[in-house]
Amino acid sequence: MRVFVTGATGWVGSAVVKELIGAGHQVTGLARSPARAADLAATGAKVQLGSITDLELLREAAGAADAVIHCAFNHDFSRFLENCAEDERAIAAMGAALDGSDRPMLVTSGMALIAPGRLAEESDPTRPDFPRGSERAAQALAARGVRAGAVRLPPSVHGLGDHGFVPRLIQIARETGVAAHVGEGLNRWSGVHRLDAARVFRLAIEEGVAHPVYHAVGDQGVAFKAIAEVIGRRLGAPVASVTAEEASAHFGWMAPFAGMDLAASGSRTESWLGWAPRQPGLLADLDQLGYFDAQATAA
Repeated sequence: MRVFVTGATGWVGSAVVKELIGAGHQVTGLARSPARAADLAATGAKVQLGSITDLELLREAAGAADAVIHCAFNHDFSRFLENCAEDERAIAAMGAALDGSDRPMLVTSGMALIAPGRLAEESDPTRPDFPRGSERAAQALAARGVRAGAVRLPPSVHGLGDHGFVPRLIQIARETGVAAHVGEGLNRWSGVHRLDAARVFRLAIEEGVAHPVYHAVGDQGVAFKAIAEVIGRRLGAPVASVTAEEASAHFGWMAPFAGMDLAASGSRTESWLGWAPRQPGLLADLDQLGYFDAQATAA
């Protein structure tokens, strides 16, 4: 199968590319710069230079593929709404190239605010007021007959080299001297190793995206306090509670996520795809020296 992958040099997308190639698929990956393109070409993928703002390029690349996996997203939270709008336009452009065909497309989504206080399930709808509309864009394509669906990723897609939320928590603990949690810290984060997440993308594409939503979930719900305790022990820093009012000062832009309950189940996805996590869970993965290398966690 010829698969076009956006975000092909990113944290998740690069793992998806290697997973697809390892399974015998031909991959064309979108890369924004020649430097990243060289890394992508080294994996055996064909390189398409460009960005998700180039809608004509996206239409052409999607039109030449047997399947599309959209992993790209600009995580600059200072322009989050603009990035969400760009994301939806990119999905619509690629989806238009798949109209009238049976070729599948997967987009990437998240777990935020889907089912606070309980395990989010694949059947739970994303909130209509949530700015990131990748799922809504995929649903619009599906309503036109495109085989489009979404893979929801947990707040922690972990592994050595991670530059997401957990490394930012480590950096905050270094800067403040405290590994903090909000209140009792019993709010939960789901998690998945990025190599396990990559298999979900591959298996879902290979089955033809037979379901509207997949959950790439390894750990259903790890208490935020437990994450703080590993960070505190590794850094030799005290673990302390901050109030909801104090959270903004301590965590900065991450404050809403630090207090959010983001637990999720992936049991239906496991059943549909015959998938199960093979890699270490979040706490075991976090509790290793590589996560606390100063260069690895500076972001």
